[in-house]
Amino acid sequence: MMHSAILSGHYLPNDTPIHRLNPRAKIISFFTLLAVVIITRSTVGYTALGLLLLSLAHLSKTGPRIVFSGIRRVGLFLLLIFLMNALFFNGDRPLWEYAFFHISVGGIAQGANVALKVIFLMALSSILMTTTTPMEITDTFAWLLSPLQRLRIPVHDFALMISIAIQFIPVLAEESETIIKAQTARAAKLDSPKLREKANALLPLVLPIFISAFRRADELALAMEARGFRGGKFRTRKSSPGFTRLDFAALTISIAFCAAAVILHR
Repeated sequence: MMHSAILSGHYLPNDTPIHRLNPRAKIISFFTLLAVVIITRSTVGYTALGLLLLSLAHLSKTGPRIVFSGIRRVGLFLLLIFLMNALFFNGDRPLWEYAFFHISVGGIAQGANVALKVIFLMALSSILMTTTTPMEITDTFAWLLSPLQRLRIPVHDFALMISIAIQFIPVLAEESETIIKAQTARAAKLDSPKLREKANALLPLVLPIFISAFRRADELALAMEARGFRGGKFRTRKSSPGFTRLDFAALTISIAFCAAAVILHR
């Protein structure tokens, strides 16, 4: 059960340097590294990012298999992204052309670039989710958005919605897998090589997934009301600890990677 939870992106309690990071420093570093992923386009940059991700996976004791486990589920989506860029991106050094299809070295590089960005974004998100509790994520988002309170924006409500949405992703993924197995047991042709049969088999999955999502949302709302949940200024929270040397080291490394990515991008 624990292994399944890790694979789906749930928080895994542990005592590692990544777990001990201040959640504010961790999420700031996370967004900084997201910027690095978006900026990076070179082989050197992707190699450095790959080594960094492997180091983070080792330090957090999750392992590369856990970090990259979600990629298998979106493999078809990644392939579609690659093909769309490879076939329709009119890049340099053309290799083959037919009608509006253009296969070129530039198009293939563009497709690989976009697919790699998605893979690295998912891996970073997996490390964050397995090493940070939902409450820490909520409180950190509220802290980051706190300047908006001067505009009378309900920051805490937005932070809570973001946290719940993030936590619902692995739950719905598990629910989808259960429904797919049930449909497969009923002879649904989900693995059919024919695109039409596969599309017809996927249609019955959509409605149960939506019903499950609304049911879980309703159950969560009832549970919060039954416990007298009141957000915003009425909610008490544990004060966040100050930054340590480990936190400053994490921020320094992430900022250094961002600066290097900007320099290489020029």
